[in-house]
Amino acid sequence: MKYEWKKQEKDLYLPEEKPVLVTVPKQKFFMLSGQGNPNGEDFAERVGVLYSLAYAVRMMPKQGYTPEGYFEYTVYPLEGLWDLTEKGRKLETLNKDELVYTIMIRQPDFVTEDVVKRAFEHVRKKKPHPLLENVEFDTMEDGLSVQMMHVGPYDDEPRSFEMMKKFIEENNLEITTLVHREIYISDVRKTEPSKLKTVLRYRVRNK
Repeated sequence: MKYEWKKQEKDLYLPEEKPVLVTVPKQKFFMLSGQGNPNGEDFAERVGVLYSLAYAVRMMPKQGYTPEGYFEYTVYPLEGLWDLTEKGRKLETLNKDELVYTIMIRQPDFVTEDVVKRAFEHVRKKKPHPLLENVEFDTMEDGLSVQMMHVGPYDDEPRSFEMMKKFIEENNLEITTLVHREIYISDVRKTEPSKLKTVLRYRVRNK
């Protein structure tokens, strides 16, 4: 049976359209950092490089190698950690050119350094790209977090962030870092802006 993150990990990937408290376990990721406007060509290139690695892992059995513990699964969605440059933080309004980000795609637990090495080798042969050298494989643990599903354009996210901040205040919590996470449940190329689904998440701790 195919592992579907939307079904098996619904609490992490399909929260309600209101803030909820969750504990996010340690997860493995292919990660790639950058700076600038996510609507540009550079960002799209980075996303493409991450997906080529993610699919290289997913398709390994078809390429003649089955990693130990491998199971059929749906490739995880794109995620991003978002921050601003020092200059960007001082501005009154958001300047997307001042955004600093790390985009990532989660990998199943069976993925080891050896599997990662094989994925890189495969992509270097089939779809070489200079940005491949900048991709890292690492684990990350968000732990205690407040998240919610934002439905609508990315530019409307501040509305949802305000709801989350209110929830955090009311529940005697505090945000541990201004870097927030976004998980892109919808395919932006195929979804109209008003229907885009994005999980927004802040790491928090008890006051």
